Amino acid sequence: MNVHGLLLAAGAGRRMGMPKALVVDEAGEPWLARAVDVLHEGGCAEVTVVLGAAVEGAVRLLDGRGADVVVAHDWAEGMSASLRTGLGSLAGGSEAALIHLVDLPDVTAAVVRRVLAAGTGPAGLARAAYDGTPGHPVLLGRDHWEPVASAATADRGARAYLRDRDVQLVECGDLATGRDVDVPS
Repeated sequence: MNVHGLLLAAGAGRRMGMPKALVVDEAGEPWLARAVDVLHEGGCAEVTVVLGAAVEGAVRLLDGRGADVVVAHDWAEGMSASLRTGLGSLAGGSEAALIHLVDLPDVTAAVVRRVLAAGTGPAGLARAAYDGTPGHPVLLGRDHWEPVASAATADRGARAYLRDRDVQLVECGDLATGRDVDVPS
């Protein structure tokens, strides 16, 4: 299945004290670059990064990573703006998009591979689960892109849309916690 990785990294990271797209971990690795690598290594044919609050600094962190960049000019509206911008930018032959968030530093390529193995095509919906709790990444078949974008509001992204659908949960709790990091450690 041809899957396009879509990394949402547009927010200001108010609780973090800086845009999460600019966070660098203790080992000196930018979360943004790491997340792009995870998507590529996990099996996404292409990767698009949605930026907003820190475009210039974040673009420098992506140099040589093989990712396209789109800007969500309305990023302050919340995750929904990033999701709409990202899905709206996807074209070509991708059957599905794998939605990932920049603030999930323990999600690995193994998690991405496992979710992609759901292999559900243009009509499919799958998402990682961590000890039974739904999380990210989320695999959206192409048939869902327009309705997800239409239903996305505020900082909730696809949550309401997914809640009302038969989504295949892919247990990944043995690989990662899937916890987002909202405050500096």
